[in-house]
Amino acid sequence: MTTETIIIGAGPIGLEVAACLKRCGADYLHFDAKQIGYTMSWWPRDTQFFSTPERIEIAGIPMQHTHQRNVTGEEYLAYLRFVVEHLDLRVNTYEPVTRLERIDGGFRVTTAPLTGEKSYHCRYVVLATGDMCSPNRLGIPGETLPHVSHYFKDPHDYFRKRLLIVGGRNSAVEAALRCWRGGADVALSYRRAEFDECFVKHVLLPDIKNQIRFENIRFYAETTPVEITPERVILEHVKDGTRIEHAADFVLMCTGFVGDTRLLEQVGATLCGEDRMPVCHPDTMETDVPGVFMAGTAAAGLQQRYRLFIENCHVHAAKITQAITGKKPEQIGTIAARRYELPFSEIRAN
Repeated sequence: MTTETIIIGAGPIGLEVAACLKRCGADYLHFDAKQIGYTMSWWPRDTQFFSTPERIEIAGIPMQHTHQRNVTGEEYLAYLRFVVEHLDLRVNTYEPVTRLERIDGGFRVTTAPLTGEKSYHCRYVVLATGDMCSPNRLGIPGETLPHVSHYFKDPHDYFRKRLLIVGGRNSAVEAALRCWRGGADVALSYRRAEFDECFVKHVLLPDIKNQIRFENIRFYAETTPVEITPERVILEHVKDGTRIEHAADFVLMCTGFVGDTRLLEQVGATLCGEDRMPVCHPDTMETDVPGVFMAGTAAAGLQQRYRLFIENCHVHAAKITQAITGKKPEQIGTIAARRYELPFSEIRAN
């Protein structure tokens, strides 16, 4: 099958690219290895976005709800489903892209749905695969034991159990607070001496400090896990190497996630630095492989230090659409009446 453009990844920005291309009359196909917005589907129940609703709306379609506060992952997935149905965006879900190759006049895209391998040809490829494709594993003994997880699913799982959480950013802090309030005996191991206000949201920081001060949550500052056994975790102090044994029924590794750069490597794109960030033209989001574009947080590579979020990636959809179609889409992000710009420092803080 041949089409002009193939979009890979159906998170918020991938869907926004699809909306822009469709409104401009472009011919495209859209693939995702899972369901739309898959990353948010494995968030814990009732987890709220830190970003306010107008910052994460896409394609100029408002997200109305009864409470006018930050939405949960479940509410946002319902919103994305509404956008897809409202604009009738076709997405080939559960059809993972396994290979991207350069050919004369464009690219060959190979997919692997359950029905068997398929091949597509296109002139342009938009990679919107996000930055949370797999856990950032530490590679320590015991990390794959069944009581160890990199995914926080539900505080109820840890009710009246000893839980050690590894990490010190938003996900770790929020998990610690929710699990403690859900009845878990919580301890937190973090490699730094204290929490960085640049990486822990202002709504969480005073709370976690208070619970540590009141000894409701035990805090192992400046430690990293070096081994996990079925009964305990061995923590090592980062400065002097002394070791501590902490008894734990469960271990939650909030050590972050990384993007997947395999398709970029297959097509020969230049990837820079520790984060393997693709080289992109700032005006078009086109990589140094002509015809391959980056959209959303995938443009930051592995993104160990967060620079790109949903709210500062809407412009990618507009730039890519204009580069491919020659038409500039006006409907990106929220509606015009609620659109405003924030500096990066405020986006990161809120």
